[in-house]
Amino acid sequence: MSSEIKIILDKISGEGRHILTYEESRTIMKLAGLPLNKMSFAKNLDECVTKANEIGYPVVLKIISKDVIHKSDSGGVKIGITSDDELRTVYGEMLTSVKNHYPTAEIEGFSIEEMVEGVELLIGTNTDEQFGKMIALGIGGIFVEVYKDVTFRLIPITEKDVRDMIEEIQGKKVLDGYRGLPKVDLLELSNFVINVSKIVEENKEIKEMDLNPVVATKDGLKAIDARIIIE
Repeated sequence: MSSEIKIILDKISGEGRHILTYEESRTIMKLAGLPLNKMSFAKNLDECVTKANEIGYPVVLKIISKDVIHKSDSGGVKIGITSDDELRTVYGEMLTSVKNHYPTAEIEGFSIEEMVEGVELLIGTNTDEQFGKMIALGIGGIFVEVYKDVTFRLIPITEKDVRDMIEEIQGKKVLDGYRGLPKVDLLELSNFVINVSKIVEENKEIKEMDLNPVVATKDGLKAIDARIIIE
């Protein structure tokens, strides 16, 4: 699968781009064997409704645009949509809100996604000018910048590294099934983090890989959002 990932990255680099589209990022994750939630791409309202019924309500609607950097802040994400009528209303409101924040944004389409709930984690990588490739693990979701409960290691990492990272998370209690939340399978989490590390280790042109959130559900981990930047 590494060769297929390399082909995608070479194509993007050849086009002079640095930021992968949402679909390209998900394709790389799928090729690497990372578990994803169900997602379909739609170009207009009618397609959104059709795809939502195929996936099954409740669903999440996200706007797709390379020009919209902060989707949540601009109204480009809506969770928990439960019906066709609600989806139609949200669709119009989303377009208006995003255009107010990014007037010149080119809207490429929308993603309709399976709604998943559980413990939200952040797993990501970046490139430090001094130390090189690093991987992060912590509590994710919309509050990641508030709590900053994230720990780092140099790539490549070992199983022991991941175990130590888990122990360093201040909010580790939420991984143990806190207040009815699903208990996180730590072996599955360890394998997931190591897999992300290997993707970057084998594809050094990846400058940044941000998976937030990765949701630990009762049925296992699922990556919900992805952003990949290449050198």
